[in-house]
Amino acid sequence: MDRLKVYILGATGLVGQRYVQLLAKHPWFEIVGLAASEKNAGKTLAQTGWVLEEPPPPHIAEMKIERLDVEKIPRVDFVFSALPSEVAAKVEPQLATRGHMVLSNASNMRMDPDVPLVVPEINPEDVSLLERQRVERGWSGGVVKKPNCTTTILNLPLKPILDEWGIERIHVVTMQALSGAGYSGVPSVAIVDNLIPYIRGEEEKVAAETKKILKTDFEIYVTTTRVPILDGHTEVVYVDTRKDFDPTAVADALAKFKGLPQELKLPTAPERPIEVRPQIDRPQPRLDRWAGGGMAVVVGRIRKLAPRKLAFVVLGHNTVRGAAGNSILTAELLVKMR
Repeated sequence: MDRLKVYILGATGLVGQRYVQLLAKHPWFEIVGLAASEKNAGKTLAQTGWVLEEPPPPHIAEMKIERLDVEKIPRVDFVFSALPSEVAAKVEPQLATRGHMVLSNASNMRMDPDVPLVVPEINPEDVSLLERQRVERGWSGGVVKKPNCTTTILNLPLKPILDEWGIERIHVVTMQALSGAGYSGVPSVAIVDNLIPYIRGEEEKVAAETKKILKTDFEIYVTTTRVPILDGHTEVVYVDTRKDFDPTAVADALAKFKGLPQELKLPTAPERPIEVRPQIDRPQPRLDRWAGGGMAVVVGRIRKLAPRKLAFVVLGHNTVRGAAGNSILTAELLVKMR
């Protein structure tokens, strides 16, 4: 098929750069425009300060950053938004009104009942809410949200556990990477030789979004922390299941879990969305964050603490699986479901 045209908003931030990195080599999509804040407008992408582990292709590096102007965004197949939530709240509905399909990283509107909050392997059917948007909001386009990065990483292993054994409650403690706060989000003097045991608004997002994605109302208790790791969120999870389980069976169910993206063989879909590590000291961010090209989560330390009490550790790349990659996978899903 002809390559589909895409436009990236907030292209100079960490997640915006991750969109550029992943889309620049995508077999279906072609980047035709980049927009960011006023201070970067007119510069090339290379001039704005690229910080990822591999440089963008030269033709993208020399692309000029445009000033964000809803009226000047050309007709494209998808707009990928890495805008701050306060900006996205104004811009994204305007784009949808003008007929754009927006795949958004921002937290605004995630809990609106007519807005899909999608992890493609878990709830692809929720993209049908786009029709409700068109009817109730009068939009000719639409807005699809990806969940909080921590939520996405957590929900992938929870889905097969919920389906097979049921869940009554979960407790999760996170150790979240610095990139989750953005390039300038945590000052170095605050995080070097330190751990920050609170991330504003994060715990509430994880609890509420998990219930929306999994369509359940089990109890969920969350503690989020920031640690001096560049990329890769680690989460220690305790699950009270409805039925008793064998930990070997849990490991097998997680390793075999696949969803619609794997069935459709979408280009960004990992072959196995959940990889299970048998080693007692895994997963580790430095060793495991790039599993499945950064699109798989890695689970280890699967333990039975008591009847119906399961414990495990899960790790995922927060700016790939937890952010840009999840939205790109959702766009691929939308292409196939047209």
